[in-house]
Amino acid sequence: MRRVVSPAALSGVRPGGRTGAVPAWALGACGVATLLLVVELVPRLGLVSARYLPPTSQILAALAERLGRAEFWTALGQTLTTWFTGLAISLVAGVVLGVVIGSVPLLRAVTVSTIEFLRPVPSVALIPVAILLYGTGTASTLLLVVYASFWQVLVQVLAGVQDVDPVASDTARSYRFSPLTRVRTLVWPTALPYAMTGLRLAASVALILTVTGELLIGTPGIGKLLGVAQSSGAVAPMYAYVVVAGLLGVAVNVVARALERRTLFWHPSVRGERSA
Repeated sequence: MRRVVSPAALSGVRPGGRTGAVPAWALGACGVATLLLVVELVPRLGLVSARYLPPTSQILAALAERLGRAEFWTALGQTLTTWFTGLAISLVAGVVLGVVIGSVPLLRAVTVSTIEFLRPVPSVALIPVAILLYGTGTASTLLLVVYASFWQVLVQVLAGVQDVDPVASDTARSYRFSPLTRVRTLVWPTALPYAMTGLRLAASVALILTVTGELLIGTPGIGKLLGVAQSSGAVAPMYAYVVVAGLLGVAVNVVARALERRTLFWHPSVRGERSA
């Protein structure tokens, strides 16, 4: 079964919301602080060898040292460029094809089996194909990113187009709206919340595949630095790059949610979030 997230579930745990009397951000900060404390204590107490899991203080020191290197910022820029390019291609292709296929019943019937066959294929399984086609360059990782994130957008847009009110659709047909007018005034306003959900999901998936491609294929970026650190036995720097990848994921999610709230300010789910 395909995964479709309805607009009513756009927000998940509401940013800035409250759980009982404690702000959600405070609970999140406590969780992070607890994790950092555990990672600091576990190797120092001898429960895990510091050779394989350095204390938090050493990881943060390695991260601070990396922040002063031009190599780090160059790799970060390469990762973000690959991520953004792949996400943009996926978003445009997913929205356009989703609206076209979803609006034409014959196309939907013809393509549904193909979509359901290709969508579950893991992107990492395409790594040998990507290397054969594009070598170890950035294009190989870009292929993985586009393939993985495209389905997130396409499936959501298809669901949004199918959610168009049949009465409104019949009314538009009776008034003989042109196809472009129907898309602009009827289909797109209904599908937009689904498309924004697809964008949020695709943004995270694109980042995961970007780092994975850099790590396994060796294309330039944070993932490649992580792999080099691991193979050379630089354990603390390796964990520092893992922290950077995690922080990138948090930043991507925050930006995607902010864009979602700004774009869907009129939607009941966003208005309910603001009034809560």
